[in-house]
Amino acid sequence: MKKIVAIIALSVCCGFATAQPQYTLQQLKDSALHNNIAIRTAKLNIDAAQQQRKEAFTKYFPNVSGTGLWFNANQGMVKTDMNLADYITPELGATLAQSLPVEALAALSNPISISMMKNGTIGSLMALQPVFAGGQIVNGNRLAKVGEDVSRLQLELSENEVEKTTEQYFWQLVSLQEKMRTVDAVDTLLRDIYKDVDVAVRAGVALRNDLLQVQLRQNDIESQRLKLQNGISIMKLLLGQYCGLYSGEFRVESVEFATAVPSVKVAEGMAAANSTLYTLHSTLGALPEYQLLGKQVEAANLQKKMAVGQNLPTVAVGAGYSYHNLMETDRATAMMFATVSIPISDWWGGSHAVKRRKIEHQKAVEQLEDNAQLLQIRMQSAWNSVVEAHQQLQLAYRGIEQAKENLRLNRDYYKAGTCTMSDLLQAQLLYQQALDQRTDAFADYQNKLLEYRQATGQ
Repeated sequence: MKKIVAIIALSVCCGFATAQPQYTLQQLKDSALHNNIAIRTAKLNIDAAQQQRKEAFTKYFPNVSGTGLWFNANQGMVKTDMNLADYITPELGATLAQSLPVEALAALSNPISISMMKNGTIGSLMALQPVFAGGQIVNGNRLAKVGEDVSRLQLELSENEVEKTTEQYFWQLVSLQEKMRTVDAVDTLLRDIYKDVDVAVRAGVALRNDLLQVQLRQNDIESQRLKLQNGISIMKLLLGQYCGLYSGEFRVESVEFATAVPSVKVAEGMAAANSTLYTLHSTLGALPEYQLLGKQVEAANLQKKMAVGQNLPTVAVGAGYSYHNLMETDRATAMMFATVSIPISDWWGGSHAVKRRKIEHQKAVEQLEDNAQLLQIRMQSAWNSVVEAHQQLQLAYRGIEQAKENLRLNRDYYKAGTCTMSDLLQAQLLYQQALDQRTDAFADYQNKLLEYRQATGQ
């Protein structure tokens, strides 16, 4: 009994271990946003921009520097010979002659060698606080903040691109799986036709050529199955790699194409005023592309101001402390000071730099205006694609009903002997093509919806 229980438990565990996980479209998007290399790189760019902004903020504080030096030379760096007799006046000599012995007076006439600074220690500490730098510090901090905002907008664009690619891969995989189900349904249909034709051939009321045509069609279906299996395998690998799953052993949620209804009605009018998806195409503020263009204008304006500031005087105040024992005596000194730096010779080249920055700013403004119009055109083009895709989908649904009815009639006609096997197989082929067109149209419609939402910043 214990062995039986152990075998059942092992079977259950193995069953869970081999079961393929199933992912929804949203789960795949979340995984891609978390694992995709483009997103990770964009997040690292944000971290780098934040550090650059913090680095720029430190320019508001005093610049503190310290210096220390210790040395020991093989001889004094300051050496001189001093003859005291050169400094003794006659009056002083007469006085010294009365108070000093003759040997001492003779020694005063010999030169004396003096050596200093053979070793010593020097140390200093200085703090310099900028008071006026032509706005370079303020504008530099603003420019660093703009760089951080640009990094965040670029992350948003990367997320949109990853979301778009993930959804395209998803719908390609779903389409291939749906076409595989269509092949299975067609194969079942051909098996039924084969049985009917085989019975008719045995009864002598149908030609064997009809049976061969069905077999050829079955071979073609089997060839399509092999191609679809290979395509599904490759798409799973692509989707898994892109979303960071690192395995092709998974399933995606199934979509009931036969009963699927488009989530947005857009065919009631080109103006689409009643559509829940349609938005005013004059509204650009929510678009990261438009915000990026605005940041480019802002950055160009700040760079122009910084170019002007580089040609203005710089004022700073500071305090310092120094210590040395070069004369074998500890000496400490404290001081306060102010500096003014005027870039006189730089004004000539600096004026051209300012003009160049003004031109760059004007170019950014004109690019903003031009690309804003292009973004509005992209919105309208994306909406037109949604409308067209929706209409194509409606036609595809209608075509399925027509092809299905045509297949039914041709099958009845063949049984009645009023049409050929070629007509019946052609009707079957048209039905399969209608199903595949519906599948492709549905996937294309979903992609067009996402492209419009991204184009309008929804």
